[in-house]
Parts: sequence; structure tokens; C-alpha cells
Amino acid sequence: MIASPSKRKQMMKAILHDHPGNDCAIQRLRIQKAIEQIGSVSTFEASRYLDTYDARKRVSELRKAGYAITTYLKPAVTESGVIHHIGVYLKTP
Repeated sequence: MIASPSKRKQMMKAILHDHPGNDCAIQRLRIQKAIEQIGSVSTFEASRYLDTYDARKRVSELRKAGYAITTYLKPAVTESGVIHHIGVYLKTP
């Protein structure tokens, strides 16, 4: 599924609304739902829209639980105008 940035944000806000809380299990669930429903989620999106501060840790935990998740790096410009390479997570085919 390819969604526009605004649609992605809207979908992530819905996931956050449907799965409130701050414990690790809920954060993992939100990342899992984003990958399943949207196709991918970046570390930036997980932090901003899914209230998951350390997506890398939650993805690592999902992998240990048996989920096949691939990571690729994508350049992204921050609010300060600096380019960073951020992780993007998607289901391994």
C-alpha cells in the first residue's frame, strides 16, 4: 500500500488511538499494526505518531518474537535542515 504522507499520519494516529498506553507490549503492537496496515513505518514516524520513542528496540523485540521485519535506511531532512539516514521497517516478503 502506498499512502500519501498525510494519509500515513492519519492512519498512525488511528492506530495510536485504538491502542493507547505506554508499555512495551503496546508499543510493539502499534509498530506491528503500522507495518501491517500501512506497509512500513520509520523510526521518525514511530516516535512522532505512534508514541514509541525507541522503535529500534521494539522492532528487535518483534523479531525475537518471530516477526520477519526488514530494515532499510532512507535519507530524511530534519526540521533543522540536516539530512539524516533513518530506519524504515517493513514486513520481510
